[in-house]
Amino acid sequence: MRFLFCFCLLFASVALAADDPWKLDDKFKAAKPEDLKDAESVKPPKGAIILFDGKDFSKWVKKNGKDEVKWTLKDGVMEGVKDHGDIITKDKFGGKFKLHVEFRVPYEPGGKGQGRGNSGVYVQGRYEVQVLDSYGLKSGKNDCGAIYNVAAPSVNACKAPTVWQTYDIEFTSPKFENGKKTEPARMSVSHNGIKIHDNVPIPVDNTTAGLGGDPSTPGPILLQDHGHPVQYRNIWLLPIK
Repeated sequence: MRFLFCFCLLFASVALAADDPWKLDDKFKAAKPEDLKDAESVKPPKGAIILFDGKDFSKWVKKNGKDEVKWTLKDGVMEGVKDHGDIITKDKFGGKFKLHVEFRVPYEPGGKGQGRGNSGVYVQGRYEVQVLDSYGLKSGKNDCGAIYNVAAPSVNACKAPTVWQTYDIEFTSPKFENGKKTEPARMSVSHNGIKIHDNVPIPVDNTTAGLGGDPSTPGPILLQDHGHPVQYRNIWLLPIK
């Protein structure tokens, strides 16, 4: 009986560790020690618009544009909650700007493909930079860092799951004359300080699950709820003249 009790305790502790999405287990092997180190957090520069500083959701609403955000907020970090929906900024942005986002994906070894730490950052609510646990994979057009279904990242710059990462997205809105598009939207992306997209033209007006709408108008920043507890912190936007 004593042996059985001890075995049950051991099994319970192992199961608990496996269920903790923010703790790597002994099966996880990092390719490089630096992949286990958080990317350095970047303070917003002068002139930046602070979208999330860890204090509250005052700059955000649910995707419908009116309801209160129901994601969790703890220790300066927001975390997506399954079935609580995408969130968007109250403000909309056009022209040219730089968007800085810090995120980390959970450790979900039981998932595969799009089932591991899935979320996304949508610029103007229309153009997604994928967030996903793609650590160690050959990156495709739907992996972490991809402009979703438009362009795969030039290199896989992912850190390990549970580790903080950064996106720096330089975006130029599409140009229109007399109601016709003359220039597509363009995007450069640095992932953990490594440039993975360089002024890539975006031929579509809305990537999968985007807000859509008139692409000649400004749009919000959208963070996607894809049913995984992806975390975000320190989000800011710097207009570029």
